Amino acid sequence: MNSRQRAGHPTRVQVSGSLAPYAEGFRQDLAAKGYHPQVIGRQVGLMADLSRWLEAQRLSADALVPAVVQEYLRARRAAGFRDLVSVLAVTPLLGYLRGLGAAPAAEAQVPSAPVDKLLAEFAGYLVHERGLSARSVNSYQHHARPFLAGLAPPLDTALAELSAAEVTAFMVDHRGRWGTGTAKATVTALRSLLRFLHATGRAPHSLATAVPSVPGWRLAPLPADVNPDHVVALLASCDRRSAGGRRDYAILMLLSRLGLRAGEVAAIELGDVDWRAGELLVRGKGSRRERLPLPADVGEALADYVQHGRPRCAGRPLLVILHAPYTGLNRSHVLSAVHRACRRAGLPKFGAHRLRHAVACDLLRKGASLTEVGQVLRHQDERTTAIYAKVDVAALRGLARPCPPVEAL
Repeated sequence: MNSRQRAGHPTRVQVSGSLAPYAEGFRQDLAAKGYHPQVIGRQVGLMADLSRWLEAQRLSADALVPAVVQEYLRARRAAGFRDLVSVLAVTPLLGYLRGLGAAPAAEAQVPSAPVDKLLAEFAGYLVHERGLSARSVNSYQHHARPFLAGLAPPLDTALAELSAAEVTAFMVDHRGRWGTGTAKATVTALRSLLRFLHATGRAPHSLATAVPSVPGWRLAPLPADVNPDHVVALLASCDRRSAGGRRDYAILMLLSRLGLRAGEVAAIELGDVDWRAGELLVRGKGSRRERLPLPADVGEALADYVQHGRPRCAGRPLLVILHAPYTGLNRSHVLSAVHRACRRAGLPKFGAHRLRHAVACDLLRKGASLTEVGQVLRHQDERTTAIYAKVDVAALRGLARPCPPVEAL
């Protein structure tokens, strides 16, 4: 392995050996993702070093399996290098080569245990048949695993002989160990699992109805409202002179004006905004797609971000992370934006869904009906909207019975 090369301008680093044909494309790929030229130079220098090592070992790119990559990194550290010596450092290069098919794909974890294999197939069912998000699928798998793991082996025989009594007994035995939230999540996951087992012929009967419900009043809690002044404070906390401030302001406007969920905000693409018609395409739960009117102030916030704050990046996400490699946001990024705004505004921390509740409560205060609230929030079940009846003070006042006179008490 040669002595260290200086990380200069990316066009000055020359790559020889088996990786040379991919060097120019790698430079362009890094530039398209928004990397600084100095970072590109270091990455191409790493590529040149790896290419020389492969040549010395009489290997090519198709030999870059994880074990070979680790061997190279050990040799790089032994040669005296102190930077770019981890798997994370070679991830951009390996990702580019794998995308071209020049390097073997990362080794996928193959489920070995029968329970793991079944849960992997269950995940595919949830995605393709139910249209659930990755986050929901992970939750379903997590809460369904204890039930499957508790069945006596072999698993196939246990499922073929599964009875309603076993399902009910599992819930009764475990209920005391769970909180209400975990219990309800387990009920949902287990019912879905049992439907899947019956649909795929593993269980002779559909036993979803054997899963007992968790006691509790569905509409007992009050929806969490946010004071309108707090929403104003959140928006005012964004420094709209910076790219990050413009982006966070756009996020908060989508949450507080349209009542979108965090995942829905993260999923918006550039083509989803119809600027001429003033509409926004929302990718909601269950792969639903709905068009909403785009208020002028929300449209102005989005336009300001796109024109003056959004970096160029591969793909078409509307909202993009602040540092290279530039990619679209996920749900966690949206939640973090709300938490940062709470901290800047000096407010107790709350989540993005609280702003969705605030939209509903504000509509009721302005005289909207529950039906109209459900339409704005895109509820499929009117019972979901019914919880807001308890904060509709004007409507409840007409239902209240007059207090009996003191002498009647």
